[in-house]
Amino acid sequence: MRLLLVEDDAMIGTAAQQGLRQEGHAVDWVRDGREAELAVGNGVYDLVLLDLGLPRRDGLSVLRSLRERGERVPVVIITARDAVSDRVAGLDAGADDYLVKPFDLDELAARVRAVARRPAGRAESLLRMGDLEIDAAARKVRWRGREVALSAREYALLEALADRPGAFLTRAQLEERLYGWDEEIASNAVEVHIHALRRKLDPSIIRNVRGMGYSLVREA
Repeated sequence: MRLLLVEDDAMIGTAAQQGLRQEGHAVDWVRDGREAELAVGNGVYDLVLLDLGLPRRDGLSVLRSLRERGERVPVVIITARDAVSDRVAGLDAGADDYLVKPFDLDELAARVRAVARRPAGRAESLLRMGDLEIDAAARKVRWRGREVALSAREYALLEALADRPGAFLTRAQLEERLYGWDEEIASNAVEVHIHALRRKLDPSIIRNVRGMGYSLVREA
């Protein structure tokens, strides 16, 4: 997934960005409320992690503004404000979850996965497509009952395709899911990951149609 991290604390921001990237997510990081509003307007994010105590514009005001203009991107508030009234205000303003600092990075990653499943209509973390099984909670993949070891980027690419089985995603769309704006992308990066997935799973599991992109075969 491509995530937007909105956090003005350098230590927390660095740790969260690095931890989530190790999970295979593309993470862009901005440090104030105005930048957050502009970034979300690009429409490329699957989820926003939003601090409340931000420079230039408070996170709660940012959230209300996003919802008022019709932005439906899931938002997880990450903040030191732990009063019940703050939680209620955040959730009523349109947040999908609320996590109080200090938090464990494993919990943050789990919250991200749980919130991201809701728009897809999946309450469970296990996705089955024929011989393919993806366990999002454990970040494990099985093919015909056998566990297959994938790199973080390979897993992220497979998950991106599995979110829309049968649909085609272009190389640019996949790059958006895999890489943040400050990461260098090799010109053949997506093709390299596709090749690795076909080799580790099955050559026919991912279709490529010229001019359309890549698609995970539903009957895999």
